[in-house]
Amino acid sequence: MANLWKATPEEQAATFRHQDQIWPHRVIRRSGPVRPLPPHGRPLADPAYRVGEAMVGLDDFMARRRTAGFLVLKNGEIALERYGLGSGPQTRWASFSTAKSMTATLVGAAQHGGLIGDLDEVCDPYLPQMRGSAYAGVTLRNLLRMASGVAWDEGENTDGTDVRRLGRALASRRPGAVLELLRSLPRAAPQGTVFNYSTGDSILLGAVVAAAVGRPLADYFGETVWGPAGMEADGLWQLDAEEGLELGGTGVSARLRDVGRFGLLVLEDGVAFGGRRVLPAGWRDLAGQPDCAATGFGQLMTDSPAGYGYHWWALPGAPFAEGLHAGAFLALGAFGQRIYLSPAEQVVVVIQSAWRQAGDREAEAETVALLRTLIRALRP
Repeated sequence: MANLWKATPEEQAATFRHQDQIWPHRVIRRSGPVRPLPPHGRPLADPAYRVGEAMVGLDDFMARRRTAGFLVLKNGEIALERYGLGSGPQTRWASFSTAKSMTATLVGAAQHGGLIGDLDEVCDPYLPQMRGSAYAGVTLRNLLRMASGVAWDEGENTDGTDVRRLGRALASRRPGAVLELLRSLPRAAPQGTVFNYSTGDSILLGAVVAAAVGRPLADYFGETVWGPAGMEADGLWQLDAEEGLELGGTGVSARLRDVGRFGLLVLEDGVAFGGRRVLPAGWRDLAGQPDCAATGFGQLMTDSPAGYGYHWWALPGAPFAEGLHAGAFLALGAFGQRIYLSPAEQVVVVIQSAWRQAGDREAEAETVALLRTLIRALRP
């Protein structure tokens, strides 16, 4: 990812569209009938919202925020669909950390299928090579919460030491290099007591699922989620090496509408297109909301009211954003990737972007304002 900061805007967008030409990957196979996404009865033409003293529209947002795809689904119908940066309906776009929420969904699928038991099981029986490491004894639930207590520097307020080490491990293309990095990490806190955003936790969670099901993560994702959700195209999942391990924390590339279909499957509590349940009943509300003090609303960052569920960011109710996001949760990825789910409003929003920085607080605040406008406009 380091080279993305040096790329021109055109090179950056092309990189996000062509991850399969850069990294080893495995195909996520679609199967079965495609879930139709019919037009909504009240489409959103050009929703206007306020930024400071000015009223702006979606076209302006997409231009300034370098948006490649913007999809709004209301009750499973397309209320808005736009493309930019040379992308179109057939474009596969890099997900970055929104893939974390997909990995967590596979934990639910494996539990529903009886391949994973209680979430309070520890991870090392699935991965014997982690015995003796700081991850020994860490539960699946605390991995899902990102409260493993294992040290990891993602770089929010630092130089991102461990993310740079991860980049070097991936660049080596050496099988096992990423898990070796995770084995080397020290313990920073008792598990369950501190939230620490960690791609390392997500990678280990993906490795646990792959070990539990005895199959590559992409294959299992295709069988339990991608196919049942009614996807129209194959997806891709980045590997740590040729024929290696899928990265549970990043690396899924997919079409905009298919990411929307994934959102619908989660929004509908794991009942797939056609009526088959693929996640435990109640998984949506369990995964989409905080369930301990360490991940509670307002506890994660000094300047954010958000909480954290099981690899999903949770939004509080009133007074935040006039309460329009109450019960909503979302997947966030670097450079402006978003999957927003609102059970109360039956809304899914997918945004694919190429921000010039991995994180942009101004762009994030504007996105929240735009989402608030969209929800209000879609109400009866």
